[in-house]
Amino acid sequence: MGIVINQSIRNSISLYIGMLIGAINTVIIYPNVFHDNPEYLGLIQVLLAYAFVIVTCTNFGIPQIFIRFYPIIKYKGPLFLLSLIFPLIGFVLVLLSYLFFKEQIFMLLNADILLQENFFYIILLVFFIGYYEVLAAISYSHLSAVTPVFINDVFLKFYSMSVLLLYWYNYFDFTTFLQIYLFGYFVKFVILFIILFRKKYLHFAFSLNGLDLKDMLSFGVYILLGSASLMIVTRLDMMMISSLLNLEQLAFYAVAFYIGNAIRIPARAIGAISTPLIAQAFEKKDFKEIQNLYSKSSINQFIIGGLFFLCVWINIDAIFSLLPENFSQGKWVVLYIGLAQLLSVSAGVNSAIIINSKYYKYDLFTSLFLVVVTITSNYVLIPKYGINGAAMATAFSVFLFNLIRIILIKLKMNLQPFSLKTLYTILILIAIYGVSICLPLTGNLYMDVLWKIFVVVAIFIPLLLSLELSEDINKLVIDVRKRLGL
Repeated sequence: MGIVINQSIRNSISLYIGMLIGAINTVIIYPNVFHDNPEYLGLIQVLLAYAFVIVTCTNFGIPQIFIRFYPIIKYKGPLFLLSLIFPLIGFVLVLLSYLFFKEQIFMLLNADILLQENFFYIILLVFFIGYYEVLAAISYSHLSAVTPVFINDVFLKFYSMSVLLLYWYNYFDFTTFLQIYLFGYFVKFVILFIILFRKKYLHFAFSLNGLDLKDMLSFGVYILLGSASLMIVTRLDMMMISSLLNLEQLAFYAVAFYIGNAIRIPARAIGAISTPLIAQAFEKKDFKEIQNLYSKSSINQFIIGGLFFLCVWINIDAIFSLLPENFSQGKWVVLYIGLAQLLSVSAGVNSAIIINSKYYKYDLFTSLFLVVVTITSNYVLIPKYGINGAAMATAFSVFLFNLIRIILIKLKMNLQPFSLKTLYTILILIAIYGVSICLPLTGNLYMDVLWKIFVVVAIFIPLLLSLELSEDINKLVIDVRKRLGL
């Protein structure tokens, strides 16, 4: 787990810096910039939602194929060529579909005029986001997860902040703003390409000889359908709010969703480097190492995610007091999404285990089940409870999905992520929450937020270390103390 914890820490630094920039954007800049036109914020969110869903389909599972087969294939050039060809085919299909069936697409999506006028940006995003994900997979396969994470979560968010501030101060109109804002996805693609090229990570051949295309494409079909299902689920709530409600309600939901979804950051940091290591472990049939990665990813993600969620929820009223009043209706969205993501991170790297095992076909079956449950629950709950209904649907779907995957891995591979340490962590978080709601307050918003966070961390960290809930975190603390001479 050494390389995992090392790169996870470096990834987490990038992700938390990105989260800080994103929090400033989400809590302060976005709501105030679009206070009078929240539908503009809704438009940005739905453009990105559709783009990411389409990319998952047009990439044909290539990023996952690359990571899965990279350790196996001796001569890598044909694999790089395959990774270049298939996303291009997917992009061309999407472009032609838009050009010939534009009106039918608008009717199917119940797209309002604002979305229709800007729909073509989705097509451009599909190209650059798609190839960025391929380049990121190449970087991950070289066990270099830090660079793509930094570009995506620090550079892009800082770029977005800069463009938002220029728009806030009326340097250009919304149309120009949107073009410059989305141009950032082209820039991040170019940056990562240049970095990988200079590191000599790109080795293209001019033929596909040496590839077991039948095996790879069979794997890719299942991963494509499974990944598409998962991506649809993660963006479905926003797409359905846009269709069943309006872009204004989507703006309110997006802000609250971001706050609740932020606890997934440690999971992304750990998962980015754990996935290729799990692929290597399966190649060696080292199930002891897989179990080790599974259990450690679970407890590490749960500890960090749980602490972060607790700090957010005890200050939720203070956070929403910083937003324009019309955005405050998203408070309960934060709770439902936060609990859903906390459960998700506690399940560890279950997706990577299924995908890289001989049971990878179950990734598709469980994902399709998740799509059905999510669509059904959203259709039932959104009309009844609005944006809170969308969050409830997401929480229920995520719970059921992860429960099924945990049971599947246990039955098929006799692996499971939990231990008594998981229970201890839950009890500690509940106890600290009880303490936090009884704390005396000063009445000063900022002082009270800092005071609550200080108390939570001051209680949690010593308990975490003394009970040795995480072997990796304890080792990290010991290493830091040695370097500091403490």
